[in-house]
Amino acid sequence: MGYYQTFWQEQLRPAHERVLAAADLRPGQHVIDVACGTGMVTLPAATAVGPDGHVLATDLSQKMVDDTARRARLAGLANVEVRRCDAEQLEATGPYDVGLCSLGLMYVPSPLAALREMRRVLHPGGSAVVAVWGERRNCGWAELFPIVDARVTSDVCPMFFALGAGDCVTDLLERAGFVDVDQVRLNVDLTYADDPAALGAAFLGGPVALAYSRFDDGTKASAHDEYLASIAPYREGIGYRVPGEFVIASGRRP
Repeated sequence: MGYYQTFWQEQLRPAHERVLAAADLRPGQHVIDVACGTGMVTLPAATAVGPDGHVLATDLSQKMVDDTARRARLAGLANVEVRRCDAEQLEATGPYDVGLCSLGLMYVPSPLAALREMRRVLHPGGSAVVAVWGERRNCGWAELFPIVDARVTSDVCPMFFALGAGDCVTDLLERAGFVDVDQVRLNVDLTYADDPAALGAAFLGGPVALAYSRFDDGTKASAHDEYLASIAPYREGIGYRVPGEFVIASGRRP
């Protein structure tokens, strides 16, 4: 969990802030944060809804929900509840005012099922806001996936950028039964101070971390070299400024 916070918290902040702005949370609201990760959206959401509000944070990973609970305790946020469950089968009845899923939908086997489940737990008129990574061609770090795929026996996150293509997310929201669906694209720069920072974000704190953990030293070294070569066009001095893109989409349960 520490690597994820260290290497990605600041890089993902623009997307998380845009999700929270789109959600327009109010004191006293009840919120569900699906695929909460380490609580990067959960905690500011809990602050926004205040002590009279409530945030349920869910994730498939017990380590993630435990870490979110720990962070909530440290922040003195007694209005946060955590629960380990599948995004496609939420162990929650609601109803909730707002559903959030910030950069977690790419990992779900059936994003449509997850969005339908989110719609189920919202009350009529409740809103959903989701964020995913954008077009593969707009994310300068995307070569990370084929680099790792070439060194493992199965694809690593094969659909990672699929949801960011065209109107994919808005189409899914509409198919899930949401109305007033909209999306915006957010272009960002991912900045890394040096090679170790770029490698840490890619291999230790990112979506290929589990596969990477099984590499021997030689395989790791070759993957490092290939990845640094792939982002070399974005070098600035000893660091990097790598382009990235997010899609933030929203909808309302009728």
